[in-house]
Amino acid sequence: DTLHKEYMLIEGDSIAREQIDLDEVLILGRLSFDSDLERRKYLILRRKTIKVYPYAKLASERLVELNSRLDQIKSRRDRKRYTKIVQNYIEDEFSAELKKLTRTEGQILVKLIHRQTGITTFELVKDLKSGWRAFWYNTTASFFDISLKEEFQPRENQEDYLIEDILQRAFQDKKLQKQPSALDFNFLELTNKWSSSSKDRKPGKAI
Repeated sequence: DTLHKEYMLIEGDSIAREQIDLDEVLILGRLSFDSDLERRKYLILRRKTIKVYPYAKLASERLVELNSRLDQIKSRRDRKRYTKIVQNYIEDEFSAELKKLTRTEGQILVKLIHRQTGITTFELVKDLKSGWRAFWYNTTASFFDISLKEEFQPRENQEDYLIEDILQRAFQDKKLQKQPSALDFNFLELTNKWSSSSKDRKPGKAI
């Protein structure tokens, strides 16, 4: 009455397993557009999204690192000093490259920072600097049609959904290093929503 089970050993692991857990794989279909113009808009959005995503990912990593380190510092004075060091480091790391971004690239970056951190760029500046500096930064950015308060909302904004679609495809193609979003949304549900909203459109160009 003995039952036999097969166990597997994974290289680098000392624990035998009955099964191997695989990462979830998204099956992404080909995109279809109503016109060449819509197709070109998507390709431009893809180029800009892939360009600025690494900056949003880096901002998230620096924020996690900052908060983790601050949790270990008890002295208010030392916390303030360390925050100042991180501020200067981030500004030195970002400023030169960010100055090269176009207006639309800057706005996409603001949205992606919210995607990666769950906090708007305005709130990040407010936390690291002061309310007045955050207001000033936002007012200055608005001169170039960039809002630092902009949020990433793929449920309500179709362009944000397309940005998420671009990211998921880039993750699968290894063009970008995947980092989980701090926001709570399901990409498959988003795909179903936006696909169903365009069912009545005639099929167009695909990529």
